[in-house]
Amino acid sequence: MKKLALAGLMAVAGTAAMATGYVEPAPYVEPEVVVAHSSSSVGGIVVPLLLLIVVAALAS
Repeated sequence: MKKLALAGLMAVAGTAAMATGYVEPAPYVEPEVVVAHSSSSVGGIVVPLLLLIVVAALAS
């Protein structure tokens, strides 16, 4: 019985492996160039300045 189950398993695995055909590889595709735009450094200082003003207003 074990030999029959093993033979059935091998037959199923063998047919699954042979079921696919040859697929030609995709042609070489040039990678897209992504340009990162840097933002102004002024935008990074606005939030801390506003926070400083709010803390100073609450402290006084």
